[in-house]
Parts: sequence; structure tokens; C-alpha cells
Amino acid sequence: MRVVPVLVSADNYAYLLIDEPTRKAAVVDVLDVEKVQAVADKEGVSIVAGITTHHHQDHSGGNKACFDVPAKTHLVEDGGEFTVGDNIHVRCLATPCHTKDSICFHATDTSIKSQSGGVFTGDTLFLGGCGRFFEGTAEQMHASLSKLAALPDDTVVYNGHEYTAGNVAFAKTIEPENPAVGRLFKLAQENKVTTGLSTIGDEKEWNVFMRLDKVAIMQATGAEEPGAVMNKLRELKNNFRG
Repeated sequence: MRVVPVLVSADNYAYLLIDEPTRKAAVVDVLDVEKVQAVADKEGVSIVAGITTHHHQDHSGGNKACFDVPAKTHLVEDGGEFTVGDNIHVRCLATPCHTKDSICFHATDTSIKSQSGGVFTGDTLFLGGCGRFFEGTAEQMHASLSKLAALPDDTVVYNGHEYTAGNVAFAKTIEPENPAVGRLFKLAQENKVTTGLSTIGDEKEWNVFMRLDKVAIMQATGAEEPGAVMNKLRELKNNFRG
């Protein structure tokens, strides 16, 4: 299994999820079909499926042009499973909040049992951040991120946008003494493309939205109950101009 990020706009990522033995690939969140197809051609793979994390145009907008289908053909549900090629197993994780239909996809290579694979998180989980609560509540986002936190720590995170620099700048105002935030800052400084460079374990160390029970974060928000902490963090991030 190999994952190739494709920057399809200023900060939007699509991905090719490639089953190398069969040279078959699924495209995650296609937007710019020409850019994705060009990368597929360069990689020598055939696109056989499209996977969409949520209905927003910047994630589903290329489906019709790429596959000559509407925005969706098969509606997946929490716990659903499917395969890409012969070796990639994908499990669906419902993560409502950013949108009601937000789904994350945990992909593993069945031929390599020792690896935990990767998770495509759309606009639910970003490196060092999370999505806005457009169609849900703080409690739902907490539940969704907690579901992702239950994945193996070495699961690689492939998110929907390149927001890492802004996220870490915000994190430094909330948890300035956290050394992991310093590591994320260094990562963002040294890499223009940060997706795929973080794991679920990393996010639990440096993502303030996954650390609601930490004293520094409760102090920064003036709240203790997880939903209230999450709600205040999102409010602070929405208004952050650092």
C-alpha cells in the first residue's frame, strides 16, 4: 500500500491510495481531475474507485468529472468495509460534526500485518487541529476525535487541508510549555507538505483538540467538562489571527 498526496488547490489535498501489486488505485476527495489523473499516469496506476470524506464541494466536486457519476454512488456507514485492489482493506469510521456525513477511512495493507496503515480524515482531524463545527456540536467533535484516537498510535494521518502552520501557531498560545508542540512547529517549518508526516500517536501529544483533559488546556479555556473545553477551543481558534 502506498499513499500519494496531490495538492489540488492552494491547500486542498486529494490522495491516490495505491495497491502496488495490482497497480490499482482509489482517489480520495478528488477535486481537480486533471491534476489527479496526471499523478496517476506518472505513477502508472489505474483509478478504479473514488472515496469521499464529506459532501463539501472542495472534496466531492470532482466526482462527476472523474467517474461520470453523481457526488456519490454508494453511501457507506460506520463500520462498513471495502477493498481496493487485492490487498488494501478500508474500514469506514463515521465522524459527524464538520458535516453530518463526515466519514474517515482507515486503510491497511492485508499483506503487511505489522503495519497499522493510514487514516484519511477529511476535515475532521488536521495535523494539530480539527474542522469547524458546521453541522454538529462540540460534543460530537469530541466523540469523533476520540474514535480516531482509538486507532493504533502508529496510524499515519492524511488530512484534507494544509493548515498545519496556523494550527501550531494556535497551539503555542494554548500549551506553550508542551515540547510536542515545539516538534510540530519544527515539522511545519521544515516541510511545505506536512500531510502523512504525523501519526495518531503524535496527534495525541500535540493536538490541543485531542488533549481536553490536560490542565493547561482547561486553564486556557476556563472549562473542565470535555464538551465545554472543546467548544471554547473552537471559539478561540475561530477568532485566532496569529
